[in-house]
Parts: sequence; C-alpha cells; structure tokens
Amino acid sequence: MAGAKIKKGDTVVVRSGKDKGRTGTVMQVLPKDDKVLVQGVNVAARHRKPTQANPQGGIDRREAPLHISKVSVADPKTGKATRVRFETKGDKKVRVAVKSGETIDG
Repeated sequence: MAGAKIKKGDTVVVRSGKDKGRTGTVMQVLPKDDKVLVQGVNVAARHRKPTQANPQGGIDRREAPLHISKVSVADPKTGKATRVRFETKGDKKVRVAVKSGETIDG
C-alpha cells in the first residue's frame, strides 16, 4: 500500500460486493493483507456449539475483512465516495478529498 490513504476511524463507502453502497467506520487496517475491517459491513455469522465457557452457544456475528480496493473514503462534505490526494499545508502532510477539496485529517 503506497501511503496511508485509508486510516482507522475514516468513514468509508463500499464500492462493490454484497454490501455495495453501505457506509461505515474503519475499525482496523491490515496493511500486510491490503484489507480493512469496517463496522457493520461484511458481517459473517459463525454457529457456535455450547461449551463450558459459553453454555448457551448460538450464532456469533462479526465483521470480516474487506479488500482495500472495495472501499473509498467518504467525502466530508457530501458523504459520497471520493479519491484521496496528499497535500502539504505548511510543514504538515494532509489528506484531501479530490471531489470537494476538503481536508480529511484534523
């Protein structure tokens, strides 16, 4: 991954797959695998047998990683998907939304 265009805490839009069009917050970035975990998106259900630790058993639902190419950063102004550009403001390198020109970093 060249540069950190998507970071933990970013609001992203899913571009393809079964969750296309949904938005969520990035919970974790996995740079070695080029994947991201997005809250409430790509939820996988795992059926668990009752154990001593969990006598009830049941269905565990948790987010599965999505490939980073399937998500785009949401524009801070409109909430729609946008690409990210890097600019230098003073001596600081900041991320900027290409569509609106708004800075994504604080």
